Amino acid sequence: MEVNNTKYKHQGIHVIASIFTIDKGILKVLLIKRKNKPFQGSWALTGGALYNDEDLEDGLRREIYEKTGLKNIELKLSNVFGKKDRSPVMRMVAITYIGMVDITKVKITTNTLKTSDAIWCPINEIPLLAYDHNEIIKDAITNLKELVLETNILKVFFPQGFTLPELQKIYEEILGKKLDRRNFRKKIISSKNIISTEQEENFEGKKKAKIYKFIEG
Repeated sequence: MEVNNTKYKHQGIHVIASIFTIDKGILKVLLIKRKNKPFQGSWALTGGALYNDEDLEDGLRREIYEKTGLKNIELKLSNVFGKKDRSPVMRMVAITYIGMVDITKVKITTNTLKTSDAIWCPINEIPLLAYDHNEIIKDAITNLKELVLETNILKVFFPQGFTLPELQKIYEEILGKKLDRRNFRKKIISSKNIISTEQEENFEGKKKAKIYKFIEG
């Protein structure tokens, strides 16, 4: 690499999070309204420019806290967006992440130095967003569907454990389709992402169901 080559200059990195929740059975994503140019007054995903003395996740966590007040979100790497004209300011490569939070346990800051509002938006009502964030959120939803099948990303909703019918409800909302109960049970148990607590509880007034927990890691 020739450090003084002008073609290496005026480039930066965006770190961007698609932060999801389930609100009354509806999958939603966190959007913030920008105060500053470019895209002043537009809705956007949470994130911003990485400082040159930060690691990727450190920078993203700073941006999330500054613009929403949220802390300690578990993040999963999602994708990279690198079109040379995705930002009108300068060449900015976007590193994207996915996170999930329990809406009942967080409070969003809606007015900050760089944002004028924040909302949980249903994924089927997403407006025109700043930059290429519509493309990013579409990609994130696709990746989220894979993550719920392969990882313990949903553990944030069940710190005390869950029954399989409870878990199936969230899977169906994220995947956007009804799932066969027997096939779901077989797939989840064989995934090795959960473990039985050997306890039981009633689910929606029906017969007792076993309580499971996600395996940490």
